[in-house]
Amino acid sequence: MKGPEERPGSVPGAADHFTGTVWLDELAAPPAPSRLRVFSVHFAPGARTAWHRHPNGQVLHVTEGVGLVRREGRPVEEIRAGDTVWIEPGERHWHGAAPRHFMTHLAVVEAAADGTTVEWAEHVDDTGYPTA
Repeated sequence: MKGPEERPGSVPGAADHFTGTVWLDELAAPPAPSRLRVFSVHFAPGARTAWHRHPNGQVLHVTEGVGLVRREGRPVEEIRAGDTVWIEPGERHWHGAAPRHFMTHLAVVEAAADGTTVEWAEHVDDTGYPTA
């Protein structure tokens, strides 16, 4: 596993995959045969992911702030520091900060056999994102 000096540092979230200001830090990506990936993701107020799914699911653990998560077909859920959320394999969802709060979470995923960790879809537009 890479030490702190070998990691790339904070990188901005790609505009194709995020709305608003998002920063990611890769915390762990052990060598094969492990397929584990751990990121710390920092969302500015109102920032969020696009809709997406993970082949082997995802664990989100909120370390600070207030956020939102929505699974397709279900209502938006508020998440707060200390909350842990399990996203089922292949479950379409999005997550991010609440409108007036920063939010940081750890995102833990297991890559598929081909190395993929996520399948991205369309952005969550403002009509699909709660503003209050």
